[in-house]
Amino acid sequence: MAIEQNERIQATVKQERKRLLHFIRQRVNNASDAEDILQDVFYQFTEYLRLGSQVDSITGWLFAVTRNKITDWFRKKKETPFSDFTREIEGEEVLFLPELLSDKNQEADTPMAKKIMSEAIMEAISELPDDQRQVFLQHELEGKSFKQMSEETGVGVNTLLSRKRYAVLFLRERLAELYSELLND
Repeated sequence: MAIEQNERIQATVKQERKRLLHFIRQRVNNASDAEDILQDVFYQFTEYLRLGSQVDSITGWLFAVTRNKITDWFRKKKETPFSDFTREIEGEEVLFLPELLSDKNQEADTPMAKKIMSEAIMEAISELPDDQRQVFLQHELEGKSFKQMSEETGVGVNTLLSRKRYAVLFLRERLAELYSELLND
């Protein structure tokens, strides 16, 4: 019985792996995360069969579990929140990336909306002048402080703060229409 069951599991994994991974990758950009989700699906499948449960339509069951695992992954995958969307640093109000996307009254966290926004953000960031883009990316993605950037570049903190502010204002304006469309769909 166990040998027969293992053969069934192996045959199913071999047959459905490529389709399921493609299904996941359409919704999850990161290959490593997609692979993790797929492994979770197959683990659940294996455990389900080993408990003696019967599955009428293995393919249907696998895709239903995969959809649920993707949903769970998106729920768990929250970006590290900043304590505030704006902070005052050395007398200047500094605006942070989550503010571009946040709307406290609406939840637009569908995978497709996130993908569209992510692509639009990257495109908009690429349109920034080099000095603004560097400050924005170093501060938002690398977590560098303005003081640290100032020491590394020799550019004053206030100048860096201004560059970041102009970058955020540009990005807000550039992405506002798209964000509004996504929320209203």
